[in-house]
Amino acid sequence: MAAVPSPPASGSRVSWEDLPAPIRASIERACGVPVACTRTQPGGFSPGLAARARCADGTRVFIKAVSAEVNPDSRRYHQREARVLAALDPLITARQLPIPRLRATAETGPWTALVIDDVDGRQPATSWQSPDIDRVLAALDQLAGALTPAPIPVPAVADLYAKAFTGWRTLARQPDTSDLDPSTRDHLGQLASLEQTWAAHAAGNTLLHTDLRADNILLTRDRVMVVDWPHACRGAAFVDPVLLAVSVAAFGGPPPGQVLALSPAARAASRDAITATVCATADYFTERALRPPPPGISAARARQAAQSRAARQWLAELLDQARPATAGR
Repeated sequence: MAAVPSPPASGSRVSWEDLPAPIRASIERACGVPVACTRTQPGGFSPGLAARARCADGTRVFIKAVSAEVNPDSRRYHQREARVLAALDPLITARQLPIPRLRATAETGPWTALVIDDVDGRQPATSWQSPDIDRVLAALDQLAGALTPAPIPVPAVADLYAKAFTGWRTLARQPDTSDLDPSTRDHLGQLASLEQTWAAHAAGNTLLHTDLRADNILLTRDRVMVVDWPHACRGAAFVDPVLLAVSVAAFGGPPPGQVLALSPAARAASRDAITATVCATADYFTERALRPPPPGISAARARQAAQSRAARQWLAELLDQARPATAGR
C-alpha cells in the first residue's frame, strides 16, 4: 500500500515588505545595493523570509531571514547554515559542488539573514517520478564522492542526532501510548532496542546533508542543486539516500527499496545498517508528530506524521524480510 502523500512543507512566510526596517537595511548593506524586487518562495519550514530577489544593479540573490522571537531554533539553524556554507565556500568552486554559495550574512536584533546565490531551478515534482528521482540519486552519489572525507569540521551524525533519535525509548517510558497504532505499541520494546544500534551503523566520514526533501533540492537544466545545510554532519554515505527515500515514499513516490537501488552507497550498505537507520528515522518522526506544533510552523507535525507512516511501513517490511533468515538459523 502506497503511503498517503504528505502536505507540502510550509512555514509562516514573511514578505520583504513586512520585514522590520533595520534588518532590511542590514541585508541591503550586505548586498551592497538596494533590493529592487522580491518573490517569496513556497515550501520549506522556516517561519520567516525566503525570497528570490533582484537588486538595483540587476544582481539576483536568494534571501532567507528569521527572527528568534518567532522561533529560536530556526534562527540557530540559519546561523549554523551560514557557518557550514562559509567553510565550504572555497570548495564549492574548486570542486564544482552543486551547492549555492553564501554571499553575505546580516544580524540585527533578533533577526538573522543569509544572502545566497540565486538558483534558477525548480523543485522535483511531488510525485517523485523519473527522471527527477534518477537525477537526484545520481547527484547525491557524486556529491558524496566529492565530500568524502568530510572537508570541513562538522559533528558526527551520532552526536548531532543523539537526542533526536531516541523516540522509541521515549515513547516506551510513557504511561499512555494510545496514540500509537497497535502494531507499534506491541513492538515498542523491540524497536527501542533496535533504535540503540543506529549510531554504530551510520558512522562514517562523508559530509552529509541529513535533511533531503523536495523543497531542499532544485533542478536546473543541467544540475541538481542541494540547498539548506544547517544539519550537515559526518556519517556513512548511505544515510542521505535512506532519509530521502522516506520523504519520497511519504509523497507517494517510488517505494524506498526502488529509490535505494539507484544509490551505489545504499546498495553497498548491509541490511542491518539500513534497518537500524530506518528505525531511527521512524522513531524521530513518530515521536515528533505527537508533539504540539513548533512556533510559527503549524504544518510541521502533519508532515512529520506522513513521514512517520512511510518510515514505519518501510521498517515493518525490512523486519519482515529479516525474520525468515533469523528463524532458519
